[in-house]
Order: sequence, then C-alpha cells, then structure tokens
Amino acid sequence: MIWGNSRVRYGAVAMTLHWLIAAMILFMLGLGFFMTRLDETDERMFPLFQLHKSLGLTILMLTAVRLVWRLANPIPALPPGMGGWERLAARGVHVLFYVLLIAIPLLGWATVSTAPLAVPTMWFGLFEWPHIPFLADLPRAEKRVIEAPLAVTHSLLALAMLGLVVLHAAAALKHQFRDKDDVLKRMLPWTKLPI
Repeated sequence: MIWGNSRVRYGAVAMTLHWLIAAMILFMLGLGFFMTRLDETDERMFPLFQLHKSLGLTILMLTAVRLVWRLANPIPALPPGMGGWERLAARGVHVLFYVLLIAIPLLGWATVSTAPLAVPTMWFGLFEWPHIPFLADLPRAEKRVIEAPLAVTHSLLALAMLGLVVLHAAAALKHQFRDKDDVLKRMLPWTKLPI
C-alpha cells in the first residue's frame, strides 16, 4: 500500500482519514440523536456532551488534515464510462462533505461558546479547549439570542450529513454491484488494483 494516491486508487493516508472520519461521523450522529432524547437532569448528559464535543473537534482537525492532503495529492480519475451528471454529482457530494465536516463542528463550537452557562470543553479530559473568544465575550443577553439558532442549525446540518452519508453509500454500492467498476475498490485497503 502506498502512502499517497495513485492514478487508480487512494493511498493509505487518504483511506485512513476517510474511514476514520466516516466511523466518527456515524458514531456522532447516533450519539447526537441519543443525547437529544435524554432528560437534562440525566447524569449521563455531562460526560456524553464532553465526548460529543471532543469528537466534534477531532473531526474538525482531521478534516483540516484531510483537506490539506487532498489538495496536495491528486485524486484517482473517475471511470471513463461515467456520465457528465454522475461526475458532477460525485464532485458535488465530496464538496458538500467537506463543507459539512467543517461547518457542523464549527457551529457546535460556536453554540458552546455562546452558552450562558459557559461550561468548559475538556478535550477527552486532557485539556480545556477554549471557547471562541469573540462569542464567549458577548454579554449574556446577546448569547441567549444567538445560541438557539446556532444549535438548531448545527442539528439541521447533522441531518443533512446523515442524508449525504446515505446517498454516498448508495452510490458506492451502485458502482460496486450494478456498474461493476472500481470506484468503491479504490477506497478499500484490502482490494487489489493496479498502481
């Protein structure tokens, strides 16, 4: 397995980042749905929110690494038989993933930064992650006005992420089983493709 991308498949770094972020997204979506159904007095709320915030910040950092890696390593070409609309859809979905992978954690961070209680974020219990200064320094009345819209937008974008994940997985399965091309295989580490 090569570290960088080749003309026909993704390399080890891109694959690792892809699958790690994908697993974290699925876990975060499940965790978010579970947390929002708990009563505010439930003793699990504080540790679950800390975990949610820690994972969200980790996704943000890994996405930054992935984006830099993506810009430095050209991606494998799409199959020549793919139509123009499919190519456009594939590129559009990837752009939307990057937008959501950045926007959702940033909105979560902004929501926490505007929370009137100002509960600190402890990144996996190791150190305190700072709130966004210009939001954390707002007067309490202003925080109350913007916290709820930020939280709602965070949740709506998480639902959009869920829809995008389903679409992306369905497209990958279509390529594997209907089109019988190598689109899915080029992101799977155990498959053999020419370098």
